[in-house]
Amino acid sequence: MNAPLFGWFQIIRLGLIQACLGAVVVVTTSTLNRIMVVELALPALLPGFLVAWHYAVQMVRPRMGFGSDKGRRSTPWMMGGMLVLGVGGVMAAWATVWMASQPLYGALLAWLSFSLIGLGVSACGTSLLALMAKRVPDARRAPAATTVWLMMIVGFAVTAGVVGKLIDPYSPQVLLQVSAGLSLVTALITALCLWGLEKDGDPSQAVASNVSTERLQKQNFKEAFQEVWAEPAARTFTVFVFMSMLAYSAQDLILEPFAGAVHGFTPGQTTQLSGWHHMGVLVGMLAVAGAGSRWVAGRLGSVQTWMVGGCLVSALATLGLVSSALSSDWPLKANVVFLGVANGAFSIAAIATMMRLAGEGGAGREGTRMGLWGAAQAAAFGLGGLLGTAASDLAHALLGEQRTAYAAVFVMQALMFAVSAAVALRLRSGPAQDQRLRFEGPVLLKGGSSS
Repeated sequence: MNAPLFGWFQIIRLGLIQACLGAVVVVTTSTLNRIMVVELALPALLPGFLVAWHYAVQMVRPRMGFGSDKGRRSTPWMMGGMLVLGVGGVMAAWATVWMASQPLYGALLAWLSFSLIGLGVSACGTSLLALMAKRVPDARRAPAATTVWLMMIVGFAVTAGVVGKLIDPYSPQVLLQVSAGLSLVTALITALCLWGLEKDGDPSQAVASNVSTERLQKQNFKEAFQEVWAEPAARTFTVFVFMSMLAYSAQDLILEPFAGAVHGFTPGQTTQLSGWHHMGVLVGMLAVAGAGSRWVAGRLGSVQTWMVGGCLVSALATLGLVSSALSSDWPLKANVVFLGVANGAFSIAAIATMMRLAGEGGAGREGTRMGLWGAAQAAAFGLGGLLGTAASDLAHALLGEQRTAYAAVFVMQALMFAVSAAVALRLRSGPAQDQRLRFEGPVLLKGGSSS
């Protein structure tokens, strides 16, 4: 007998867990980054390497998802992942403090800490998405994805603000206390949210037959991964996730330097420009969720339409940045907001598609599929910043002029978005895609932050 599908109360609980996950990560990737570079005067390459390493560790996501499938429950993996993440966060703070007196030993401990952070994010994040794929009904997937991601972003913002006030003025003792307190609070919130969440069982147990169930349970990870990789839709979507996220992340580290170097923006103005981009992303997410309201249901296209259209509009907006590089009169702020809206739209549509495809390939392998796509996203984010900055440096060296160099990089990113749209068009339409966006129930988009 299948377990009941999740309603909004359960979705909000998952959103709180995602917010807790993001809360720990944002401190380790931003606050500790700043302390290493500013207070400790360490090379910026060190935190850059540590962040890239935590993405590299997330290549284990398929194995984590397989473990969740094998156990038929996501709760232990989410709780265990959050605990590992919390320990990694405290160790990272300890390592940062240690670097002040013993830079080498502190850096080695930081490497171990960020390894734990990557493992914790992989276990918790992959299992959470797999559970959503199993238990969130088709009609609620896009608004559910928007709700969970908005709560994560709110978690980022609230944690950054609160932690920023608590550690000011900075002292090593206060940093350790705040880090330990944050890990403890997030672990407790996660435990409360998970209490009884899967008490009715897992619908993946209700596979076609007992023989099928037994076969899945006897498979090892290599066999399960090969079986998932043999699915055309899984392979195609993996390529889409990698290409689109590579284009998305490549702009992160060059947008602010571009605005400063070409348009003369001050550091404060470039920070505000990033804020406008993030605002646009939120608007795009809300647009996809709102597209299925009872007032407009069935008239604004399918999830795949939003995914393909979002990538194409992202390519168009990135070409707008090319015009901005070549002409100082171009409305840069409006262009960046436009880009953010397109980015947010295709991202949420992609997450909704991810949840659909995770179940369509057959019950019992949702976690493995989610892990595969999560690994592709982590690889893209890890490479994206490196690719964007390296391409910028190379273009400057070859072309010798800032405007032309930045324009060349933005053309490359626009091409990647266009290729992503072409790959998305190849995804076959399933039952959830054939239906127009008709979302049931109210769209709850209240905050309560992934990799």
